[in-house]
Parts: sequence; C-alpha cells; structure tokens
Amino acid sequence: MRLRALLETDALGLRLLGGEDELDRTVRGVMTTDLRDPSRYLAGGELVLTGLAWHRDAADSEPFVRILAGAGVAGLAAGEAELGDIPADLVEACLHHRLPLFVVHETVAFATITEYVVRQVSGERAGDLAAVVDRHRRLMTSGPAGGGPEVVLDLLTSDLDLRAWVLSPTGRQIAGAGAPLPGPVGAALAGHHLAATRTGRRAPHRAAVAGTTYSLFPIRNTGRGAVPAARDVRESVLSDWLLAVEADASDWPAPRLDLLQGVTQLIAVERDRRDAARTVRRRLAQEVLELVQAGAAPAEIAARLRVAAPVLLPGLGMAPQWQVVVARVDWSASGQAAAAGEIASGPVAQALLEEILVDPAVSGPDSADRIAVAHTGEEAIALLPLPSIATALPESESEDGAAARSDGEDADALAGEPGLHADALLASVREPLSAGLADDGRLTLGVSAAVHSAEGLRGALEEARHARRVAAARPGRVCAAGHHELASHVLLLPFVPDDVRRAFTARLLDPLRDYDRRHRAELIETLEAFLDCDGSWTRCAARLHLHVNTLRYRVGRIEQLTGRDLSRLEDKLDFFLALRMS
Repeated sequence: MRLRALLETDALGLRLLGGEDELDRTVRGVMTTDLRDPSRYLAGGELVLTGLAWHRDAADSEPFVRILAGAGVAGLAAGEAELGDIPADLVEACLHHRLPLFVVHETVAFATITEYVVRQVSGERAGDLAAVVDRHRRLMTSGPAGGGPEVVLDLLTSDLDLRAWVLSPTGRQIAGAGAPLPGPVGAALAGHHLAATRTGRRAPHRAAVAGTTYSLFPIRNTGRGAVPAARDVRESVLSDWLLAVEADASDWPAPRLDLLQGVTQLIAVERDRRDAARTVRRRLAQEVLELVQAGAAPAEIAARLRVAAPVLLPGLGMAPQWQVVVARVDWSASGQAAAAGEIASGPVAQALLEEILVDPAVSGPDSADRIAVAHTGEEAIALLPLPSIATALPESESEDGAAARSDGEDADALAGEPGLHADALLASVREPLSAGLADDGRLTLGVSAAVHSAEGLRGALEEARHARRVAAARPGRVCAAGHHELASHVLLLPFVPDDVRRAFTARLLDPLRDYDRRHRAELIETLEAFLDCDGSWTRCAARLHLHVNTLRYRVGRIEQLTGRDLSRLEDKLDFFLALRMS
C-alpha cells in the first residue's frame, strides 16, 4: 500500500507535516519505537510510529531521522500525546532527509494504525497470491485463457504493477508485456545473470543497467528436454531462460518472492512445449548428418533434404542453398562437482547454437522454428536453409556487422554473399556468453560456404569443422571463423607453435622496432604500407604522404637492418607473415 492511502483514511487521524512529493512510497509494514537508534529492528519500507520519548533536545532529531532514512523506511508518524506540538527541529530534519512526516492525533492509538496497516498489507499479499493461483488455473486449461508466457507477464503488469520480460541466455526477448526491452539492455541483463549463476550466488540476482534496477530469476528447464539432476551448473547455465523484473527484489517479503518463483514455473511449461517442438527438427538434422558422415549417395541425402525443407521452410518448397555451422563448448577442469571431461558438452552446444542462430531482433519462443541442429560427440552441427536467414542479413551486415567481421574476411566479397558470416554471427551475443563461460569455458564456431545441392554437404561439413578448428586456435572465450579464412595462407598461422612464432617475428621485426623507438622513423608502418601496396613505390608514397625518394630511403634502411631484400617474393612473404603473427 502507499503512504497516500494512509493519509486519505480519516479513521487514522494522520496529518502531513512534510514530504508531500514522497507519498507514493510503498508501505510494507509498521513498527512502533522510542529508541534513539532502532536500526537493528528495521528492514525497510516500514511506517515508523513514535511517541517522541527519545527527544530530549533539538540535537536529537537529526541523528534519529538520519538512521530512519538510511534504513529505507517509508515514513515517520509522531504522536502529539507526549510533547504536544511536533518539535520544529524534527520537521526540519525530515525535510532535509526527504522523509515524509505525519502527526498522529492524540485521540488515535498507535495500535489502531498498526492494525490497519497490517491488515491492508496482508490483504494485498493474499490478493497477489490469489490472482496468481487463479491465472495459473486458467493458464493450464485449454481455451482463450491460455496464451503462453505473455499471459503471466500481463498478470504481473496489471495486478502487481511489475514490468517483466522473459529472456534467452543471450538476452534475446522471448516474451514481454508492454514495450519491448532494448537489445543492449537484454544482453547486459543476460550477462549479469550468467555471471551470477556461475559464481553460485542465490537468485534473484540484482542488476543495474542504464540507470534502472532489475531482479533476475532463473527459469529452470524441468521438462523432457532438461538435464536430469545436473551435477554441474555448466551443464545448464548456457541454455536456461531468465525472468527479468523491473524492480529491486532484495527487500521483498517471502510471499512475494514465492509468488515470482511460481511465475517462473509457469513459464517453464512454455519452455518445455518449445523444446518438444524442436524434437522433430533435431531428428531431421541428425538423420541428414548421419547420411553425410556415412558417405551415403547424394540421391539419398537429397531425398532426406526434401523431407526437411518443408518443415524448415513451410510454403517455400526445396531450399535453393544450405549452409553448415559447427559449434563446440569446451570446459577446463575445476574444483566443481563434475570434472570437465564428464560434462556432456554436445547437448550444451546444441541448445546454444539453436539460440545463436536466431536473429536477435526477432522475439518469441517460436522464432527458432526453422533451425535444425544435431549433435555428435562434443560437437553441435546446424543445417541452415538460407532463405530462413536471408531477410535478417542486410541489417546485421550493414554497419555493426561489417565492424564485427574477422580480419581474414574481405568486406567487399562478403557483402554480396547470402547466408551467415562467422564473426558477425556472434557480434550481439559475445558479451553475455563470455560471462556464462567465465574463466573455464570456451565456445568456438565455424561456418561453411553455401552449397546448392546434396553433393556439396559433405564438403560443407568438413569446411565448417576446419573453420571451427581455426577459431579454436585463437585467443578469447568466444571465437568464430568462416570459410573465407580457409582459402588463405593465414590459415596456417594459428597452428604454428607459440615459441616458433615469437622467435620468427622477433628475428625480423625487433631490429625495426628498436630503430623506430630510437629515431621515430616509422619503419614498421612503412613496411606494412609497402606490402599492402604490393611493392608499388608510387602508391605507397601517396598513402604515406611521402616523397618517393624518402620512401626509398626508408625501405633501404629496412633492408639494411634485417638483411632482407624487399624485391624478392620470399622476403616479402616472410615480412608479411611476421607482421600478421605479431
């Protein structure tokens, strides 16, 4: 209940002395005290009743009010019976700390106010619970009352004045009531939730994003697709949904917290329904994968694709192109309940890949209904019909997508190609997933080129697997590589031992770095530009805004310091590789 409601109840005999702008504060309880320091008995949200027996002189008011304000009480009501008029120093202290101050008429007993507040607060809590139970009953029955997570979230908004959203582990909105949650906010909340879950903190988790406080409740997957009695939080942390509530639940009473836990259980029913619907798509992907890996005839694979295409692309017939994505989640050993080798990483990668491949701008639990992902061993393998993602590509590949591409991809070449591109695929989900992987997990992902027929699927699978191995050789918790990087000598670099790479780059580049440090000569910058211009003196001089003679002097100095000849192809290639490995 609100303070305003108490003021408007004539039977309580309350009169406001200050704090008119704070009357929308919520009252969660009531406490009567005449202690100078009642902080040990305050939990926040109380209406404090006092007879002012603690007040001896003007200096007593400031510390008393400061203690109440620091404890987060809703307001202070002082009785007139002890001192008659309320001391001016108490009024001033309450104004200073923005604490609403009421006067209780001498004819009104504190017990009357206490009984009224307790009855109202208890009634509101009982009403909340009754509303949830009633909506639960209607939600579980067939007919217009059922409607998925939105029905429960509408209840929270209309009956409890709480805004809430159901989010995936990457922060994508599954459901919400009212205005959608901005994408960056959802990703940040998911990151907070995953990080808190990995550290073992008890839910709900408190998170402040963009000046707003949220409470995050896990939605445990307890249905047929759940991991039974997970031995290790890492088996489920990257697949569980969460409920984000725009409120600070840290001071909520137990009944309100139990109520929200009940809401998460209702939403878990929707999660179970969604997972059951994915079973058909997973089976189709598994059948195609087994045929491809067994070396089945292209005609047999094509026949299975003809069965899969109408399921994944309803109304569009056979998909003109297919793409393969391979993902793997690896865990290092830790002191947790299960050793890293005992964690079933295949199902974890499968659920995660199903989420990653959904356009982050698309909401709803059914937005992944065109994605088929199988798992074999520790890998998850997705079979993607390109029309299911082509409409999302231009936006993601406009500005942010171009910036997120890996260095090995050529922007002009990628812009005209259909389908997914490796690093852009992870651009919007890298931050939350890194929080969930913490310091002992890695996600690596490889993307194949598009293929037009069943004959090309085996090659696409191997291409995606090879790209994933390239990604695994890179530093970072979340890494991806695409097929474009497999056609370059750069492919070899991640597999060169670290000590060999360091020795090679030091031998070629350290003399130039030392010279630059002493003379500010910019020889490294000159070398990079010269190679990038394919040894063209004119184009390189124009790029560096130098006279050609100055450029020739710098190149001569590079050759003198390193003993190499930049007119020879072998030396050019060595310099190029050294710069890439550095």
